[in-house]
Amino acid sequence: MGRNLFSFVNNLKIRWKMLVVVLPLVVLPIFLLGGLIGYVATNQAYQGLAAASRADLDHMASFTLDLLDGHYRQFEVYRKEKQKIVRDEMKILVDLASSLVDEQQQQLQKGQLDLASAQQAARATLKKVSIGSSGYLFAMTSQGLLTVHPAREGEDVSAEQDENGRFFIRSLCQRALNSNPEQVLYAVYPWRNKTLGDRQPRQKIVAFRYFPAWDWIIAAGGYLDETYGDQAFEQASLAELKEQIRAKRVGDTGYIFCLNRDGDLTIHPDAVGRNILAERDSTGRAFIAEMIDQKDGWIRYPWRNEGEQNARMKIVRYRYFKPWDWIVAVGSYEEEFYQPANRLKWRIATHVLLLPLVIGLLAAALVFLAAKVLTDPIRNMMTVIRRIKKGRLEEQVPVESRDELGELAIAFNRMTRMIRKNKELEAALAQQGKMASLGVLSSGVAHEINNPLGVILGYAGYLEKKIPEDDPNFTYIHEIKRESKRCKKIVQDLLSYARTPKPVLAPTEINRLLRQIIDFAANHTDLYQVQIVQQLTPQLPTVPADADQLRQVAINLLLNAGAAMPNGGEIIVSTSLEVGRWLCIEVADNGEGISEENLEKIFEPFFTTKARGTGLGLAITKQIIEMHQGEISIDSQVGEGTTVVIRLPLERKEY
Repeated sequence: MGRNLFSFVNNLKIRWKMLVVVLPLVVLPIFLLGGLIGYVATNQAYQGLAAASRADLDHMASFTLDLLDGHYRQFEVYRKEKQKIVRDEMKILVDLASSLVDEQQQQLQKGQLDLASAQQAARATLKKVSIGSSGYLFAMTSQGLLTVHPAREGEDVSAEQDENGRFFIRSLCQRALNSNPEQVLYAVYPWRNKTLGDRQPRQKIVAFRYFPAWDWIIAAGGYLDETYGDQAFEQASLAELKEQIRAKRVGDTGYIFCLNRDGDLTIHPDAVGRNILAERDSTGRAFIAEMIDQKDGWIRYPWRNEGEQNARMKIVRYRYFKPWDWIVAVGSYEEEFYQPANRLKWRIATHVLLLPLVIGLLAAALVFLAAKVLTDPIRNMMTVIRRIKKGRLEEQVPVESRDELGELAIAFNRMTRMIRKNKELEAALAQQGKMASLGVLSSGVAHEINNPLGVILGYAGYLEKKIPEDDPNFTYIHEIKRESKRCKKIVQDLLSYARTPKPVLAPTEINRLLRQIIDFAANHTDLYQVQIVQQLTPQLPTVPADADQLRQVAINLLLNAGAAMPNGGEIIVSTSLEVGRWLCIEVADNGEGISEENLEKIFEPFFTTKARGTGLGLAITKQIIEMHQGEISIDSQVGEGTTVVIRLPLERKEY
């Protein structure tokens, strides 16, 4: 039996052999390990989720406190700033009132008024001033007798007490007598004005100054909430904050609520204003009163909502907000905490059962992957060899390792590169042979054709002078002359392309050269309707270049741009430095543009889109730029224009 099994395994392929050996060693321990991990993971999940949920409640409580504290601090700063402004304004009013009284005193001293008339005039003036909705100016003697007051003039108020039982009038008089007459003092005290219908005392501020000549204490008084409090704005802001907190949910059914020390809900999703001080949980425990008493802590209690048969445990994190004497609470049901843990428990059980199967499949996949790692490089190499056999010498075997297969791939790639280089050398030699043949052919053509063309041009010029312009034959003679010149130019371009001389390099100022070329090109008949705009960057360094050859390049580009704008347009010639290595020349027009399919063949010899072009201009241009170790590129959009960019090296490399 064992021998037959060994023979069966021995006849399997390597992938299957590895599977038979590895799979049992991996799957069997998974059952024991999975059960242990599942038990530990479930307990840890319950503990972790409980801690995380408590942390969330605590975080939400802290977040709510931060919101309330931010609102409180914001308006406290606002009140303090506003109070400073109000104090300054009240000082101005008191100083103004003192100035008015002093003016009456001066008239008294001059004999223009008697004391009674002067004081009466001062009273009338001070009574006209109001502060806020109920503030006013008033004056009294240092003994507390009101000499100026809207309603209580003539009364002795020295025995008046504020809401705290303090004799604030006596204190105010004493401070005035001990002060510098030009000094403005302030007093703040709680006061409930029954005449205005106040139910609760409000803080009142008084600015006062002593006028010794009449023994008057001149004062300006008003309620703080009328002078610097913007209650409507603050209440609207607080209402918006409450709505933001009220709408915040904790889990599925949890929420945030706030209550004051009396048990009135100040923030709640649906019971704002309700008093819950007497609320008790399902066991009769007065948990709300306990929260108010403790102010800060955690509380856990059973609670049954209306329509529910059984009570559910609820946990609440509550904090104390001292500025408003509020309790901020965040609560949620415990079962919502453990719902993820319960789901996780069944998932773990399911995974423990499925784990051996998954591990088995994974182990099988890994075995096949190991075999794939060993065999894929050979398969890839065979694929590349087949492609190279078809002539695709640019193919390379991917090198994905540094083992023996990787070394074999590197050696094979080196061999293909050598073969490709030899092929390129053969192609280059063949091209050189073609160019040499083309040069010989061009020389012969130039010699054999230029002489007959010269004779034709000579006789055509002779006949053109002998025949008047209104003769019908004059047009034919002119056409013979023009086409003969075109043939001569074609031969000359062919000769230039085949035998472009090596550039004679010298330090060249590109901006100066371009200005000369533009001045020359502007007078060309093909550019009469074209405006050439120069945007040359000043102080460019010189470049090693052949000025005559670059002049040929620039004129060719300008004429091509002009030909693309038969109805006129604009050519922009600009220069710039690029990365400190290249000097860039850019020729841009807003002509007809070049189609995408023609753009790919624009530098090929004898390719042209002109009716009478030779197709050698851009080919010669590219040849000249490359002999300068530069680069040339064309970007064009049909109907928008064409931009030609030439990059010349600032320093030439010698090979």
